[in-house]
Amino acid sequence: MKKIFKIQILFALVLGFAFTSCETTDLELLDDPNTSTLDKADLNRYLTAIQLDFRSFINRTGSRGSELTRINYMFGRTYENNYQPVSSDDLWADAYQNMFSDMKQAEAIAVELGDNKHIGVIKVLKGYTLMVLVDFFGDVPLSEATQPVEFPFPSVDPGSSVYAAAIQMIDEGIALLNSEGGNAIDNDFYYNNDYSKWIKAANTFKMAAYLNTRLVDGNAMSKFNAIVHSGNWISDSSDDLEFRYGTNLSTPDTRHPEYNGNYTATGVGPYRSNWIMNEMIQSNDPRIRYYFYRQNDCTPSSTSPDGTSCPPDQQRLICSTQARPPHYSPDMPFCALEDGYWGRDHGNAEGIPPDGFKKTAIGVYPAGGKFDGDNFSPVGVGAGGGGAGITPIMLASWAHMMVAEMSLASGNNGAAATHFQHNLEISIAKTASFISLDADADTTFEPSSGDISGFISGKVSEFNGANNNGKWNLLAIQQFISHYGNGIGSYNMYRRTGYPTSLQFNVEPSSGNFVRSFLYPSNEADVNSNISQKPNVGVQVFWDNNPASPGFPFAN
Repeated sequence: MKKIFKIQILFALVLGFAFTSCETTDLELLDDPNTSTLDKADLNRYLTAIQLDFRSFINRTGSRGSELTRINYMFGRTYENNYQPVSSDDLWADAYQNMFSDMKQAEAIAVELGDNKHIGVIKVLKGYTLMVLVDFFGDVPLSEATQPVEFPFPSVDPGSSVYAAAIQMIDEGIALLNSEGGNAIDNDFYYNNDYSKWIKAANTFKMAAYLNTRLVDGNAMSKFNAIVHSGNWISDSSDDLEFRYGTNLSTPDTRHPEYNGNYTATGVGPYRSNWIMNEMIQSNDPRIRYYFYRQNDCTPSSTSPDGTSCPPDQQRLICSTQARPPHYSPDMPFCALEDGYWGRDHGNAEGIPPDGFKKTAIGVYPAGGKFDGDNFSPVGVGAGGGGAGITPIMLASWAHMMVAEMSLASGNNGAAATHFQHNLEISIAKTASFISLDADADTTFEPSSGDISGFISGKVSEFNGANNNGKWNLLAIQQFISHYGNGIGSYNMYRRTGYPTSLQFNVEPSSGNFVRSFLYPSNEADVNSNISQKPNVGVQVFWDNNPASPGFPFAN
C-alpha cells in the first residue's frame, strides 16, 4: 500500500495542471512550447501529470480490449456501432494532447538539467504508448506530432514505422536509465525510483512488441528469446508494473475507477461478463471469489449454491424468460449463471432494470472491492478495500504467458507448459494477496493450498494432454483470465492467434466485422484534413495478417 497517501496529495496538486490540458482534444491545438509559463517549467510536476495520464490511457484502452474479449461485458449488438469515432476522443487526447505534449516540454527541461532518469522514464512510457496506439488504430501520427506550428494538421505514419520508432525509443530510455547522474524523480508512482525495475518493464514492453510482430517479422522470435534469456524482464511479481489507488472519496477521488461504479449508494452500475464468470465457475478457478462479489445467491432461471431452483424474473433479468439464441450452442453460457453470479451476455443491449443490488460486482482484485465469502450482502460506499486497488499495466504472470505463447508457436511444447504453469502460479498468488485489503473478509472461504495446487496441476495436465488446437485454446483462456483488469494483451492475442475459439458469441448473429482496429477519433478525423477516416472497423493493423473479418476471429 506504499505511496497511497502521496498519491492522494499529488492528485490534488496536479488537478489544476491536468485540467488546463483537457479543454480541447485536437492535435493541432497542442501547447506551443514557445508560450510556456513559469508554472510549466517544473520537471517533476510534468512527470506527475505524465504518469497520471499514462494510467488514464491504459485504463481506457485496457477497458476496450476487455470488452471485445469478454473479460468485461460489452454493451451493444454490432461492433461498428459500439465503437464510433467519438468514443476514442478521450484516449487520443490522453496520449497526444496531454502526455506527448507534456513529454516534449519535460524532456527539454530534463536535458537542460541533465536529469537522465526522467528522460529515460519518459521514453519508455512514450514508446509503449505509441505501440498501444498502433495496436488499436494502426497508422498514427508520430513524425509530425507535437509540432503545432510546423504541422498543425499532422499526417499519420505507417504502423510498422511507428513500432520501430517506439522500440528504438524504449532502447534509448534503457540506456538513459543505465546512465549516471541526474536527480531522482520526486514522485515515481510505479517503481519509487528503482530504475532496475523500470528497465525490466521496458524490456517486457519490447517482448510484447516482438510477440505481436512474430507473424510479419522472421527475426521477432529470436529478438524475443534474447530478452528472455537475459533474465532482465518482469518474471517475478515483485517487479510488476501497476498503478495503486487510494481510498479518498473526494477532492480528489483517488479510488479505483471500477470501484467507483460498483460500490455506490444505489448498488452496482456496470455488469460483469457472463463468459469469464462461467469459465471460472465451470473450472473451479480459485480466483473467482477475489474477482467477483455476489450480492445475491440465486440468479433467475438458475440454481443457488444449495441447489435451490430460482424462478425467472421478467422485471430484473429479462433474458431469463427468453429462449436461447439459435446460434448459441447448448454448452455456451446464456443469461443466467449458477450460484448467484449475475452478469450479462456479450452484446446484450437491453435497458437497465432495477437490479443494482442484485448483479455481481467487481471484487477485491483488482479494484479494491469486497472478497466474496458467501455473505450475499449489498455493496455500499467504502465497502471492502475502499477502492485501494490497482491498474495492472505489465505483470509477471502476463510475461510468462507471452513466453508460453512464443514457445508454443515455435513447437517447444515443454517450455510452453512450464510458463503456462508459471502464469497460473503467479496470477493466483497475486490475486489471493488482495484479500488483505478487505478487513471484513471471511478467510474461511479462501481456497486452500490444496485447492490451488489441484487446480494448477489439473490445468497443466489438461494442457499437456491436449492436441495443438486444444493447447492454443487453453493457453488463450488462461491468458484472458489472468488479464482481468486490463485487456490490451488479450485483445492483441485474440487478433494475433484467433484463440480462444470457445468464447461466447455476440447475442446478435449479424454483429458485423470484429474490431480489428478502431476508427480514428472524431475530434481528430473531423478537423484534420491529413487524416482520412477508415471505411470500417475491419481494417487490420500491420502485424495482423490473419484472414479478414467477419470470418476471423471465429467466436464473434
